Amino acid sequence: MTDYQNIQLEIDPRGIATLWLNRPEKNNAFDSATIGELLLALDEVGGNPDVRLLVLRGRGKHFCAGGDLAWMQQAAELDFNGNLNDARALAELLYNLYQLKKPTLAVVHGAVFGGGVGLVSCCDMAIGADNAQFSLSEVRIGLMPATISPFVVKAMGARAARRYSLTAERFDGQKAAQLGLLSEAYAAENLETQAERWIANLLLNGPQALVACKALFNEVGAGELTPALRRHTETAIARIRISAEGQEGLRAFLDKRKAAWQEHE
Repeated sequence: MTDYQNIQLEIDPRGIATLWLNRPEKNNAFDSATIGELLLALDEVGGNPDVRLLVLRGRGKHFCAGGDLAWMQQAAELDFNGNLNDARALAELLYNLYQLKKPTLAVVHGAVFGGGVGLVSCCDMAIGADNAQFSLSEVRIGLMPATISPFVVKAMGARAARRYSLTAERFDGQKAAQLGLLSEAYAAENLETQAERWIANLLLNGPQALVACKALFNEVGAGELTPALRRHTETAIARIRISAEGQEGLRAFLDKRKAAWQEHE
């Protein structure tokens, strides 16, 4: 496993990979080095057949305060091409997280600002403390949430994304859940228990089925009813039914027993 400086990657015996933002002294703000490490970690998780789920978290008081101020100051001194390279690295991180084959769950608390909102938006599911504070704060410093914007729109809708990007106003975890940015918001003292409940529930499901299901919905997209999409869905269910995991799941259901992947749950 790679020796990281700004993040931590832990993989437990159940196949849960927990990816921690680990710059608590900087409120887990990210810079180019952190982005590079996150890209490596996603490659490591994606290539590990034993990983069933990725959980994204932040050490310390906050999930992620967005871009590191020193990094942004350096960026201000770069020319257009230098800034373009920085933007491309961040965009690659966001796209790689969004397209990771394994299911992803963000567990957030404290401040979730700027690019931190983007990371949450890229995950399949997200839960958080009801008192967490979110802000698309870029316009306050004369910037805009450019690379994260497609994912924010997917997570909370175009109208809300436009509002909170233009106003930079803060909203809490309860509001984030109402907007769809969070799947659920919980009292801060219950967040750990609820995170474990989410993880345990996901572990009840077939590992390959989860990968196939995520790929299916990436293909379905907005759900435009085309002949090609219909053929894809027909082929997808036929293929998974004859797979080893599909056969085991059906037999276990009919035999009223646990499936093989549930035996240790």
